[in-house]
Amino acid sequence: MPSRTPAVARKTAFALTAAASSLALLTACTGQSSSGADDDASANTTINFWHGWSSASEVAAVKSLVADFEKTHPNIHVNVVGNMTDDKVNQALRGGGDKAPDVISSFTTNNVGKFCSSGALIDLNPFFKKAGIDPETTFPKAMNEYTQFDGNRCTVPLLGDAYGLYYNKTAFEKAGITSPPKTWSEFRAVAKKLTIAKGDGYQQLGFMPDYHGWETTTEHYAAQFSPQYFTSDGKSNIAKDPAFTQAFTLQKNLVDDLGGFQKLEKYRATLGDEWGDKHPFHTGQVAMQLDGEWRLGMALATKPKFDIGVAPLPVPDDQAAQYGKGYITGTIAGIASTSKKQNAAWEFVKYITTDTDAVVNFSNAIHNVPSTLTALKSPKLKYDPRFKTFLDIAANPDSTTSPASINGGVYLTTIQNFGYDYESGKAKDLKAGLAATAKQIDTDIAQAQ
Repeated sequence: MPSRTPAVARKTAFALTAAASSLALLTACTGQSSSGADDDASANTTINFWHGWSSASEVAAVKSLVADFEKTHPNIHVNVVGNMTDDKVNQALRGGGDKAPDVISSFTTNNVGKFCSSGALIDLNPFFKKAGIDPETTFPKAMNEYTQFDGNRCTVPLLGDAYGLYYNKTAFEKAGITSPPKTWSEFRAVAKKLTIAKGDGYQQLGFMPDYHGWETTTEHYAAQFSPQYFTSDGKSNIAKDPAFTQAFTLQKNLVDDLGGFQKLEKYRATLGDEWGDKHPFHTGQVAMQLDGEWRLGMALATKPKFDIGVAPLPVPDDQAAQYGKGYITGTIAGIASTSKKQNAAWEFVKYITTDTDAVVNFSNAIHNVPSTLTALKSPKLKYDPRFKTFLDIAANPDSTTSPASINGGVYLTTIQNFGYDYESGKAKDLKAGLAATAKQIDTDIAQAQ
């Protein structure tokens, strides 16, 4: 299973935001022509590819992906550098040189806005146009959106992550629940029904709604309400779009329904962490879990004593027709503006991100969601039948993502911080809190410009 996750990636966003700010200087030094490159891609050459995968299975998968590319492009050799953090990637992008990456991959989609606006990565639109590839018909809608900023497509999706609902089918049967909830009102009722008290804690908790929980972040909740984070003029929209009020209200209702913030936090402190075998969903201590596609393999590896069900996350009652959508994020790839081999680098990027067999084979090896529409439907995909839920979520045009911003994921952190205050009762006025949060987001973005 992948060693990275969006939750971990977001933690690196702070460091990246500071590091990437200095990348703006690169634009003045290197520039970006409309063509983006003048090297001969048919010449014998070597390019450097830096990535962050680190486990043995992941490294082997990348090695196989590169080997397949080199078979189809025998004149282009790829020097692979793995287990590279985003901090190291950014340092290399600033410095340039023969050993610096020509192609990079990153797990931090939150920083696409920084990569694009700073000039650290080149705009790939001219390359797509020259190759006759239409990104809008090649990639799922959400993935197509999170790989560009302000008209600049400086990254491209390289596999993805889709979020859904995991549920303990055995617990469902004991409680007389015949199917996973499709709307949030159904979800609230099911979560309460599955919760079994024990002393001042729980024998079984239906769902852990706290924002400090496992993947229960503000953006993952909000995604099911199809929010618009920014207005057309780039201002924060969270105080005006009712989707955010609804999402915050839902989460707070769940907290109150299931025992209150203090009781839930006390119980959460006794549970296992997100990445260990003792994850509370694995152990049966929590009956439902909001999580990404990687959780299935991790849970099955622990040999749980119950049957695992997988379904899309619920939707608002007035959006029942959109049941099946979810939150999408994933790995991105791009070409360094300092690279002197951008045409050769494009041949590699084009292959690993748009060649159907390449994407399918990499997906089979890494166990992430394929990132092209054709790969999502490929008969060559190998997966547990339950994994198809995530394939469908990724292909669903109603699925959403967090939009790129010039200062990376800072706005998401600002929203999340307000969420902590609101769920705990520190902030009691939701309307005023959202307005203050929107004002802070606008201030931060203005300062970053």
